[in-house]
Amino acid sequence: MVLSGTLAVTRVNWTGNPAGSVLTASDVSSAEAPSRTAARAPQDVLRDQLMTELQDKDPGVVLTHLQRAVNGHPSLARHCSSIARALGTAAVRIYGASRAQSYARPVCDTAFASGVLAAHS
Repeated sequence: MVLSGTLAVTRVNWTGNPAGSVLTASDVSSAEAPSRTAARAPQDVLRDQLMTELQDKDPGVVLTHLQRAVNGHPSLARHCSSIARALGTAAVRIYGASRAQSYARPVCDTAFASGVLAAHS
């Protein structure tokens, strides 16, 4: 458990075996908290990266990055809809429902649009 600090991805194993995915804690502010590592599934790492990216870039750019990640690593395809839905929900919080919906495209069978709808309802 990281008590405080910044997490940075050091390696992502795209084979679907989460044992190769590693996050390391850096810049831990508490001298008592040792640096620790935690294995995370590639889809969780990707979701977190895209959610962070959504803070700085519009959803269209983020959805393009999601599509590229899935195209490049087919093992992520089964997680594409849940990631896109989470991005849609987050986009509503950032942009509002109407503007977020304007970015919807058929990435992962329109899951982004369903996330927008779920957050707006």
